[in-house]
Amino acid sequence: MSLPEPLTRLVHTWSVALQQQARRNAMVALTACTQRRAEREDVETFLAARAGARRTVLGEGSVSLHA
Repeated sequence: MSLPEPLTRLVHTWSVALQQQARRNAMVALTACTQRRAEREDVETFLAARAGARRTVLGEGSVSLHA
């Protein structure tokens, strides 16, 4: 049994549009995750530098991250 041509075309168009939307959603999610990872790395670098500066001031054995 074969579906009528307009229905087949409609189903194909719908599936292609759905796949494109899914790809766009994945790209947006990946961009958000990448931005969050970059922010976490920036904070980690800042805190590590701050810990190093505090370690120098307080002596090698103690570390304080309190401002």
